[in-house]
Amino acid sequence: MTIAEAILFAILQGITELFPVSSLGHAVILPSLLGWNVDEQATDFLPFLVAMHLGTAAALLVYFWRDWFEILIAFFGRGAGDSRRSMRRLFWLLVVATTPAVVLGFAFEKPLRQLFGVPSVAAAFLVVNGLVLFIGERLRRRAGHNSLDLLGWKAAAAIGVCQCAAFIPGISRSGATMVAGLLTGLRHAEAARFSFLLATPIILGAAVLELPKLLRVEAGAVGLGQAAAIAGAVAGITAYASVALLMRYFKRHEFEALDPFAYYCGAAGAIALILLQLA
Repeated sequence: MTIAEAILFAILQGITELFPVSSLGHAVILPSLLGWNVDEQATDFLPFLVAMHLGTAAALLVYFWRDWFEILIAFFGRGAGDSRRSMRRLFWLLVVATTPAVVLGFAFEKPLRQLFGVPSVAAAFLVVNGLVLFIGERLRRRAGHNSLDLLGWKAAAAIGVCQCAAFIPGISRSGATMVAGLLTGLRHAEAARFSFLLATPIILGAAVLELPKLLRVEAGAVGLGQAAAIAGAVAGITAYASVALLMRYFKRHEFEALDPFAYYCGAAGAIALILLQLA
């Protein structure tokens, strides 16, 4: 992979990881359509993957630093004020919602990895992702609340289960969790906030789990240093811009806010399927 391809890949990661359009689906489809010689199962792709995930997680931590700071203060500090109780509760809601992905990720890692290199599967599920976003907007509870304080434990668990759908290339993690949040009664801005807070431990954890493998990769075979560092920085900057844009968008658009992403996924997936068949 060249430096230019690494930068483009990082930009793609930074945008699609947080937009409800499936980063994994795009990462599987685009290299095939563009003719890039990228084997995502190869060890020489691992440094870029880890660096980009760390960059994205760092961007989320920076953007939501106040939330995480208040969660840490509430969890480790003393006191029983309403604010601290609220942040402690949010912490445990995130734990509950994270657990299903951790369990299923460990249990089905190898079978799911076999789907990573199949562009046609990713394209088909990208269409499915569009349908999920579109239908979710129509089924959501219109009289939603705007506070995570009202999110129940069962609802948090349901959001966590829906997050597991993102193990399939083409299904968006943020899209699945936001739709689940809307169905539990959250408004778009709070559904997005919970989704992005939930993304931080998932993305960071996935990167940390890959670090031991990364240490076993021979540096001379992969060009580890410069390209990986650039990819991580670019992914982080792009991810920060993406989450800032999305949070502003969801705060201003309460009705049918997911529809543009649904139309994009449906069109992109269908076009990709056609092009892959003609290739």
